[in-house]
Amino acid sequence: MEIKDGSDIIIEAAGPLLDWFRESARVLPWRTKRSPYRIWVSEIMLQQTRTAAVIPYFLRFTGRLPDTEALAAISEDELLKLWEGLGYYSRVRNMQKAAKIIMSDYGGVFPDSAAVLETLPGIGPYTAGAIASIAFGEKIPAVDGNVLRVLARLLESGEDIAGARVKKDAAGMLVHCMPAEDPGSFNEAMMELGACVCVPNGRAECGSCPVSGFCEAHKHHCENDLPVKKQAGKRRIEEKTVLIIRSGSRTLIHRRLNEGLLAGLYEFPMLDGKRTRQEALCEVRRLGFVPLKIKALPPARHIFSHIEWHMNGYLIWLAEAGDVFPDGMRFPEEIHENAELGVTNGIENDMIFTESTEIEEKYPLPAAFKAYAEYMDIRLGEEKYRKETR
Repeated sequence: MEIKDGSDIIIEAAGPLLDWFRESARVLPWRTKRSPYRIWVSEIMLQQTRTAAVIPYFLRFTGRLPDTEALAAISEDELLKLWEGLGYYSRVRNMQKAAKIIMSDYGGVFPDSAAVLETLPGIGPYTAGAIASIAFGEKIPAVDGNVLRVLARLLESGEDIAGARVKKDAAGMLVHCMPAEDPGSFNEAMMELGACVCVPNGRAECGSCPVSGFCEAHKHHCENDLPVKKQAGKRRIEEKTVLIIRSGSRTLIHRRLNEGLLAGLYEFPMLDGKRTRQEALCEVRRLGFVPLKIKALPPARHIFSHIEWHMNGYLIWLAEAGDVFPDGMRFPEEIHENAELGVTNGIENDMIFTESTEIEEKYPLPAAFKAYAEYMDIRLGEEKYRKETR
């Protein structure tokens, strides 16, 4: 970013931008009832998630956890269940770590400066700037992808906005030219412009932009060629086989290990690789159960940031009490909550047979398993919230 010329443009554009924001800002739940806590929750949820998808999560989350004290005290399973479907679960784990620090080190009082906020787990420069400026009026920028895109077009900058130096330069420029009297609204206006008007993927809606008259890219008809952003590398493909193991009306789930992808969440037993029917049945027998029937399920796919799961699945019915049971085999009734079986081969401890309603209400199950959860009439995350409001 060219700081001298860029500053002049931003200073000139600030007035019309703020006027537009005050007249046209979306009505969002974290704006209608403001607090540092609610701003924090919304900003963390909005990372890698669309605003429309965040709203029901935000309402449910803050309804159950209205303040920092409640967030610090909730159990991890309950916390992850509230977050179910939003993904990137380390975000909410870090939120709870930060909430506990606020309760223990700051007497439950939310820190009011960006410098202090950045010392808390999961709060980086952007989130700290957003909270400090909106909640406390600190003159500090909040630079996210929306803001970087707006700046790249306003200043007709061809620099790669994915670069750390570009973000640092943008923050350095904005702190000098953003209005001191209302820095929070300025930050929100920049983000709002990028989210609603100066949108990505070559679709800038310049006809409704309040600052198009100041925009260098619009002046030279190249707004849809900007910003420049380095393409992400190809995702690694991983083949998985999901086992939906049923005993009557109950389904087998287990907790993943407390490290790595989807750490500590629950899932259906899953094997690495694309397994055959015979291999799936052998795995069920290895667990000590008697499979009666097996049905292949349609393939499914789930995309993470750097990994893509290609899944196939099998629905497997087990023998139950009263059926003929070979020596050494177990009834499903022998599997309890928190049973430690020491199972290997990709299926960890804490195996549980439970009803679909209990899974939906109690156990956090990642959206990666949405396609297979539907066979038990289990709705996850956003789908579940829509079901509850019908």
